[in-house]
Amino acid sequence: MPAVSAAPGEPAVLTAPAVPAAHTAPAVPAAHGEPAVPDASVTPAGPGVPGVSAEMGANRPVEGPSGAVDASVVSGERPRPLHDPDPYSTPPYGEPGPWAPAPPVQHPAVTPAQGTPALSSGTPVPAPQGSPAVDAQPYGSAHPAPQPGAPAPTHPAPSGLPSQPQTPAAAPQEAQPADARPAGVPQGTPLGGDPSHGVPAQAAGDGHGMPAPGAAEAHPGAGPADPWGRYDPWAGGQVAAPLQQSGVGVLSVEQRHRRVTRALVSGAVVLALVSGALGGLAGAYLERNGRVGTVELPQAGKEPAGRAPDSVAGIAARALPSVVTLHVSGSGEQGTGTGFVLDRLGHVLTNNHVVENAASGGDISVTFSGGQTAKARIIGRDAGYDLAVVQVRGVRGLPPIPLGNSDNVQVGDPVVAIGAPFDLANTVTSGIISAKERPITAGGEKGDGSDVSYVDALQTDAPINPGNSGGPLLDARGRVVGINSAIRSADTGSDLQTGQAGSIGLGFAIPVNQARRVAEELINHGKASHPVIGVTLDMNYPGDGARVGAKGRDGGPPVTSGGPGAKAGIRAGDVITAVDGQRVHSGEELIVKTRAHRPGDRLELTVERDGKARKVSLVLGSSNSN
Repeated sequence: MPAVSAAPGEPAVLTAPAVPAAHTAPAVPAAHGEPAVPDASVTPAGPGVPGVSAEMGANRPVEGPSGAVDASVVSGERPRPLHDPDPYSTPPYGEPGPWAPAPPVQHPAVTPAQGTPALSSGTPVPAPQGSPAVDAQPYGSAHPAPQPGAPAPTHPAPSGLPSQPQTPAAAPQEAQPADARPAGVPQGTPLGGDPSHGVPAQAAGDGHGMPAPGAAEAHPGAGPADPWGRYDPWAGGQVAAPLQQSGVGVLSVEQRHRRVTRALVSGAVVLALVSGALGGLAGAYLERNGRVGTVELPQAGKEPAGRAPDSVAGIAARALPSVVTLHVSGSGEQGTGTGFVLDRLGHVLTNNHVVENAASGGDISVTFSGGQTAKARIIGRDAGYDLAVVQVRGVRGLPPIPLGNSDNVQVGDPVVAIGAPFDLANTVTSGIISAKERPITAGGEKGDGSDVSYVDALQTDAPINPGNSGGPLLDARGRVVGINSAIRSADTGSDLQTGQAGSIGLGFAIPVNQARRVAEELINHGKASHPVIGVTLDMNYPGDGARVGAKGRDGGPPVTSGGPGAKAGIRAGDVITAVDGQRVHSGEELIVKTRAHRPGDRLELTVERDGKARKVSLVLGSSNSN
């Protein structure tokens, strides 16, 4: 049994008998250039001083109960560190840091002979028979193991650090005999190494700091490795991971998987960005330049040439063969106008101001829609109605254009105008009837009023320009309802011959009912008759209505004796304010309303005399024009 000794005032410490010198293992020879490694023999401790574990290095100092190092247990001088002291006192080199004591640096252990079992950490080393037992301690421990029933020893804190309470010791283990050994091991055989070589238990391994195979399995309950072991270049340990030739650690399977995943994701993102950029560039190029290659534009197929009869195209297709363009020269002037065929005899109706220059020996040339050209002569003309008839010679089979009835026209009806504005033949425009019975006057260049025309006109917004004069104004069925004669423009001119400004949507046409009667008289008699009341009007009267003048033309009486006005009781100075119930505001309007009728028609006039109004009835007379 091991003896228990205690100093006065100190707890009892379990000691083992000293090991005889005969069993001391010889020292291990030192490697080349290094000091010899002390043997693993144990120096007996004095009373109250714990011994040293057999697995500890021989150069490890032993602390007593008070924490001081017992110099008597040190077998020799402390070996010099393998490296120079660190001026910054940083482990593993130099002196230990201020936060904890550092273990001394150990020399590399000597590999035991082949077949020699290595001592494992924590295995008790039996003492030879007759020698004091040595209490086995873990590597690096300088304190004795607590005895059963004894209080845990208290260790003073290192210098400069506060003292901390010690953790209560674990439950005591049952005392094992000093010579306890595994089953099957002969008595007297040293455990953990070859006694002939003095190899300590901690040196068992591969000789390069790696633990012996199976060491971990032999001690599965062993505690964590020495924290200072990682600072010891000769301490045993397991390399975290193998190194490549470049010195970089080998990646684990999970790390390689993560790296491949990141590479794939990055490649996908880059591919998406590049694809989007290329797609955007391609789309912009196609949008700007169209598709690559020859450009082929879509086009509708061929359709039938026919159009609805009441459409503008249908009306123009039927009317154009009957419309002609007139080029007139004479009296040192030239002009262009339009006309249309009245019958198969080649009679063409147009305006008087179109052919007026050729009345005294000029030349008239007619061009048809197909391009044929023929000469023409004047059959008759009337300046008061601004109408004229010419006849084409040497042409047969001309298609006449049908005539409509201007009394049937209503405001808003669609109309089509055909002419040669500014010598552009076969020009077709369209519009509507804007108003009816617009009293207009045109001409008057001679100064005596003999060339002034009075027209109770149809107003249209179909574009009419100089060169459209004498052309037809057609209804929706392609029938003539008027003869285009005048325009109101922003310039000073008001007729198509003198006013050279363009159309502003105010065109005027002679109603076809009036034009038909005049054309018949011109073809049959060479001249036309005008319906008259038989009075001379004061054209300078500023009041409302038409006043009968104080004297007549050529100094005669203002009311023709025996004429329609004299028979109705009209006197000089009377003011005529209405015709058939329609208000008149000037002498020109009274003439327009009168010429809208035929000679022999009956009119009802409203006459004011001395502030009193009365109605009179009369039958229109007739006068011939030159």
